[in-house]
Amino acid sequence: MAIQKEFVVRFRSEGHVRFQIPQRAAHAEVAKLITDKVAAIKGVHAASLFRRSRKLVIRYREDECGFIDLAKQLHSILAALEQQGWFAPKAVVDVSKKPLLGLKHRLQNSGVGRWFGEKMTAAKETAQAAKILGKMGTKGPKALFRDPEKAVIDFLNDILVLYLIKVHWTRITQQWLVRPLAYRYEWLAMFYMFFLLVRSRRPK
Repeated sequence: MAIQKEFVVRFRSEGHVRFQIPQRAAHAEVAKLITDKVAAIKGVHAASLFRRSRKLVIRYREDECGFIDLAKQLHSILAALEQQGWFAPKAVVDVSKKPLLGLKHRLQNSGVGRWFGEKMTAAKETAQAAKILGKMGTKGPKALFRDPEKAVIDFLNDILVLYLIKVHWTRITQQWLVRPLAYRYEWLAMFYMFFLLVRSRRPK
């Protein structure tokens, strides 16, 4: 179907006409070409194309450009653009991708999206740290075979310490370090925790 037949008049009054346009004419570059060329028609003083609602609104002076003359020139503009390939399927594919990209962007920048992203990042960091601590704690397969119970306990202790530090990291850097005396009991608990961790690593 020729592109001109897909432009349907939805409203018309003196010096004002509104067309419903097809999706393939709503591509950003095509929309700009259409509005620029229509605005250049003698007698037209405003041309706006709304891509989301797929509407082309034209305001013109009847004494300089009648509706029939305007329709003929719009027909010629669309025919030329179609001949140049601006309404090819490729343009339609590009337009269809943009709403998906916009939705993805909105989800990523929403509160839920940011929260989910932070949790995923934290999970990856914790898993990587646990992997490293697991290697350090067990000192390789030999330690696991030599004393499986101690190797597992050391590994779990490392995970617990890592978790506690991660949970309290903001308080440590923003409150405990700034006011050490006010949080002296928290510091004592932390030192005691490290004492128990080091003590558990001593060879029997």
